[in-house]
Amino acid sequence: MRRGDAAAQTGLISPAARDALATWLDQQRALHGAAENTLTAYRGDVADFLAFMTAHKAQPQGLGALAQITISDMRAWMARTRGPDVGPRSMARKLSAVKAFYRWLAEREGFEPTAVLSARAPKFSKKLPRPLAVDAARAMIDCVELQSRHAWVATRDVAVLTLLWGCGLRISEALALKGADAPLPDALRITGKGGKERVVPVLPAARAAVDAYLRACPHPHQADGPLFRAVRGGPLGPRAISQVMADARMLLGLPATATPHAMRHSFATHLLDAGGDLRAIQELLGHASLSTTQAYTAVDTARLMEVYNRAHPKAG
Repeated sequence: MRRGDAAAQTGLISPAARDALATWLDQQRALHGAAENTLTAYRGDVADFLAFMTAHKAQPQGLGALAQITISDMRAWMARTRGPDVGPRSMARKLSAVKAFYRWLAEREGFEPTAVLSARAPKFSKKLPRPLAVDAARAMIDCVELQSRHAWVATRDVAVLTLLWGCGLRISEALALKGADAPLPDALRITGKGGKERVVPVLPAARAAVDAYLRACPHPHQADGPLFRAVRGGPLGPRAISQVMADARMLLGLPATATPHAMRHSFATHLLDAGGDLRAIQELLGHASLSTTQAYTAVDTARLMEVYNRAHPKAG
C-alpha cells in the first residue's frame, strides 16, 4: 500500500478507530495544549499506522483487533514505513506518535500495549543548533537593510531580525505581534508552542528598530492588525523573511543554515557564551524541557574543541 495523505488514510480506518483517534487528538489539544502543527503530524502518523494495519491484516481493525497487535506487526509497519523519504529521525517521530496514542488507548480500553510500546526507534544523531557568529549575525542585519527597493521594507526586515536575535523569538512569534504591542514595552509577554507563555525582555536596540519601522511604514497602524506588514499591507508571512535571509546569506557567503531560526539559536548561544544561566535561557526561549536548551552547551563544547584542535600545540 502506498503512503497517502491523512485524509485518504483515514478513509481506510474502522469507524471505532477513527473516533478513538479524534478523541485522543481532542485531548491532546485541550489537556496538553498541543499546537495545531503537532496535531496535524500526530493525525497523519497515527492514521497511516492504522490504515497500514487494516491492509496488513486484510480486515477492518476495530478496537478489539487493535488490542491484538503483535511485535511482528510492528516490525512489518516499520519496515514498510522506512524508505528513501523517511529517515531515522522521521521514523522515530512516527513511532513516538503511535506509542502515545496506544498508551492512551490501552488505558481507556483496558488492554496490554507492550507489543507496541516495546518497539524500538532507530538510532539517530541529534542535530545541534546552527547559530551564527556574532559578526555574521550583525552582517546579516546590515545586509538586509540594503537589499530592498523600498526603504520602509528594509526597516521592517531589520526590525524582525533584530527581534529574533535580540529577544530569541521564533519567526512565528515575531510575526504574531499586533499593532497594540507597539511601542514595545521593556518586556513582552509571548505565547509560544503549546500555548506556553513567557516574558521576554526587549533590548533598546529591538525597541528602536521597531520604532524606526513604524515611522517608515506607509500602512496605517492598527491596534488589532498585524504589527509587521507585507508590501501591500497584509500580514507579513515567514516565507518573505526566509527569502530575505536567503538572498543575504548568498551575498555574505553564509551557509544554508543561516535561516530565521538560526537567529534565535544565535540569541541562546551568545547568551551562553557571555555566561548566561542555562535555566534562565530555557525560560527566555520557552523550552518546556531543559534538555532542549542543553543542546546549546554541546554547541559551545564543539566550538571549544574546534579551537583547541586548531590552536593547541599538542592537538596534532
